[in-house]
Amino acid sequence: MKIGKIDIEQPLFLAPMDSIANTSFRVMFRRLGADIVFTEFTSSEALIRQAAKAIRKIKICAEERPIAIQIFGSVEQSMEKAAQIAEQYQPDFIDINCGCWTKNHAHRGECSGLLRDLKRLESVIRATVQSTRLPVTVKTRLGWDEKSIVILDAAKIIEQSGAQALTVHCRTRMQGYKGQADWSWLEKIKKIVSIPVVGNGDVLGPQDVKMMRECGCDGVMIGRGAIANPWIFRQAKFFLQTGQFLPEPSLSERVERCIEHLKLSVEHAGLRNGILTFRKYYSGYLKGLPHVAKLRSELFEMLELEPIISRLYEFLEQCARERQAEQSATLLLE
Repeated sequence: MKIGKIDIEQPLFLAPMDSIANTSFRVMFRRLGADIVFTEFTSSEALIRQAAKAIRKIKICAEERPIAIQIFGSVEQSMEKAAQIAEQYQPDFIDINCGCWTKNHAHRGECSGLLRDLKRLESVIRATVQSTRLPVTVKTRLGWDEKSIVILDAAKIIEQSGAQALTVHCRTRMQGYKGQADWSWLEKIKKIVSIPVVGNGDVLGPQDVKMMRECGCDGVMIGRGAIANPWIFRQAKFFLQTGQFLPEPSLSERVERCIEHLKLSVEHAGLRNGILTFRKYYSGYLKGLPHVAKLRSELFEMLELEPIISRLYEFLEQCARERQAEQSATLLLE
């Protein structure tokens, strides 16, 4: 699959999740096997006003590459200027969000709201493409609701407007994250466009990656599945190569990777913000471990890095002692 100078055979993408896919998250998941990552989606209007929060969102570092800056908006001139600002931060490509389903964006005609006005969708994409030397891609949904699934028309428009790849979350705007993603549309889309098509929606395990690829898509994007299981990228690659499931990460690796990510969060966001924003990631790293609810409650009370790291290592030693005691008891019973 080729986007500009990026050429990766059937890549695995980390989704551009708002309030989730910050710099430390993206760096960590590049280390954990994601081939291409995206910034959080950023308002074109905020960018052209040079809003501090918007500028922070599009700052990237070398370890994240290949990376796209994702922007959104419904005003052509604003998207043009925002793309030019994004280009200054030297991403590998720019992605247009035409898929976010939340009311505060969609009902203003932005993001998935563009699926109710395909002429506006076309003009926004054309304006963005013509304003930058970087490749432009688009992420969208099937349509506004089940009675107005327009993805086939939209896909043709997106290609004709100059976009170099298309990612489709296989739900409608009205579904949000409810119901089941309908992957059958991916094969239909592939038949009518020549640009790469990336599938997204309900990719929760390595077998889902394989099944989605069998729908004919050129790449697979993983979002919520990565939050719940940080090892999903390497598990998927191993499964695709061997047809076998990779063993679950060891207790030690879970804790060490959690600490590694926590340190990255503090490095990129500062001590307090880094610790506070990291809280949402503990569950993915520590999922299924004994006494984890109590541990998380304790960690949520801590605002200093070293005590958190010490507590995590104490937890690791505690689990190792309990496991050893269980094994000894089993041997005695035998």
